[in-house]
Amino acid sequence: MLSGLREILDERRALGGAAGAFTCYDATTACGVVHAAEAAGVPVVLLVSVATVGSRDGRLLLPALGAIARAASVPVCVQFDHATSLELIGDALASGAVGAVLADGSGLPYADNVAFVAGVRKLANRHGAEIEVELGHVEGGEDVAAAAAAGKLTDPAEAAQFVAATKASCLAVSIGNVHGTYAAEPALDWERLDAIRAAVGVPLSLHGASGLPGRDVRRAVAAGVAKVNVNTEIRQRTFATLGARLDELSRGWRILELDAEIVAAVEEVVAEKLELLGGSGR
Repeated sequence: MLSGLREILDERRALGGAAGAFTCYDATTACGVVHAAEAAGVPVVLLVSVATVGSRDGRLLLPALGAIARAASVPVCVQFDHATSLELIGDALASGAVGAVLADGSGLPYADNVAFVAGVRKLANRHGAEIEVELGHVEGGEDVAAAAAAGKLTDPAEAAQFVAATKASCLAVSIGNVHGTYAAEPALDWERLDAIRAAVGVPLSLHGASGLPGRDVRRAVAAGVAKVNVNTEIRQRTFATLGARLDELSRGWRILELDAEIVAAVEEVVAEKLELLGGSGR
């Protein structure tokens, strides 16, 4: 069932867990994510990247993700992730599938970030969508995994002002986390996370979970993180599956079996993450 972002995050926090948010580049990936969420009995977020929305097929994929979300037996939100273009945000919202947008002005000066989110807010209000924001900057690429070092960290006092100014439903924090893989051993700033949690009244999200050890993910959830984004691990497992099975399945061009293998691989990754995030629905 198609659901709002804040509804999912509040439900997860009430049960002591966090929502899993997983990047979907196609319907196959989305099916694997939803299968795992249904098996666990928990809601989930389907993330769509800027590159996907801006591609030729974006206009076709977004309605498909909306249909998958509506058919699911658990609450599912489709979110446009790290959106930086008002034009693309408008296109995504017009699809009728997107219920939330990460309005990413984190690369801008503070005042420009607030102004950008205000522009996104006008678009979101027309479609009943919610907004996630980012303060500080989470380094690394969304679609090509490369080793990255931590970017500008979130200032707790500034975060409180930012959330009040933007009226966001969720805040993405930068506490030493990065997208893709980590250039060095991850060293999250736990004191900073505690200070942000104390200063901000909305749910927090942690991006870049693929490169973090499980103990760090569990500690972040215990410290109040309500949404954890995963991307790279799904892509890694997809390519591993292709490498292991492509030669055999290409004998006879067994595309349905190959598709099923990828769905199962994605489902396995997502199931592992959902268990790590706690707050089981069963």
